[in-house]
Amino acid sequence: MEPLLNLMLGMGLSAACGFRVFVPFLVMSLAAQSGYLSLAPGFEWVGSQAALTMFAVATLLEVAGYYIPWLDELLDVVATPTAIVAGTLTTAAVTTEMNPMLQWTLAALVGGGAAGITQGLTDITRLASTVTTGGLGNPLLSTMELVTSATLSVLAILLPVLAALLVMGVLLFAMGQLRKRRRRKQTED
Repeated sequence: MEPLLNLMLGMGLSAACGFRVFVPFLVMSLAAQSGYLSLAPGFEWVGSQAALTMFAVATLLEVAGYYIPWLDELLDVVATPTAIVAGTLTTAAVTTEMNPMLQWTLAALVGGGAAGITQGLTDITRLASTVTTGGLGNPLLSTMELVTSATLSVLAILLPVLAALLVMGVLLFAMGQLRKRRRRKQTED
């Protein structure tokens, strides 16, 4: 049961990486330092004081960058592959007591997948906001993404099953909406 719970924890943290890459690492570092999170062998460094400082600075820079008009769009280009890597790493970091081959395969599929899909959805939302508001709505969107990333990260650590179910529900809903939109567009053409 523990590996499944850890995989759900990883999925929640990985999805949070799709909103902000460094927020889940900062939350993981704080949780590891306070004893709320056990890290897989080789990832103990995430709970170090040096890592906490590094993640705090990186989070501040990332958050600030998303409030600068047009820089937020450039950050999304870099954030997409970075979020996938971060999602894979966060899942690998919390999947303990598992064969390394299985650990990394699941981390890439579940963690990288959750982060990539979430980041892709935020890219689409930011582009729509930029087009419809000329970028004026992007700071509000950035704030919502930050709050969602932080909330989901904390929720994943405290209630991993709920976080995983929430992530799966939102992703299924979003994919259904995209399919509807695609069908509607095909009908109009």
